[in-house]
Amino acid sequence: MKKFSLIVLMAAILGFYNSAIAVEKVAVIDVQAVVTNSKQVIALKDEQQKKIEDLQKWLINVRKEIEKQKTDEAKAKVAKKYEAEYVKKQEAMRKDYMEKLKKIDKSINDTIASKAKEKGYDMVIAKGAVVFGGDDITEEIVKAVK
Repeated sequence: MKKFSLIVLMAAILGFYNSAIAVEKVAVIDVQAVVTNSKQVIALKDEQQKKIEDLQKWLINVRKEIEKQKTDEAKAKVAKKYEAEYVKKQEAMRKDYMEKLKKIDKSINDTIASKAKEKGYDMVIAKGAVVFGGDDITEEIVKAVK
């Protein structure tokens, strides 16, 4: 009985060992190329650039408002008021950008996972981390990402 248990244990260990070293179907992807060519990312960058330009225009008007003040005390009071508003605007822009970027990241990851499963890949690795091997599916993902 002891011998049988030992044989079963050895078989189990070998089975786990063999499955752990099994060659899987691996794809590689140039993540930077996917992100750079993503219409969602391009639109988000354009939107962010417009918001920055709008904020710069607002700052120009704020400076003019501060310069209109007669005394240093009045200038400081107006500047302080606008400083708090500026911080709020900046934080709102950052938060909105990060939320949208997170959604885009999820969308890209979902697309990669979907295409990989569709093609029967067990794993997708960033191209920069692979020296040799793997099927490059970058172009297919770039086309699929909206």
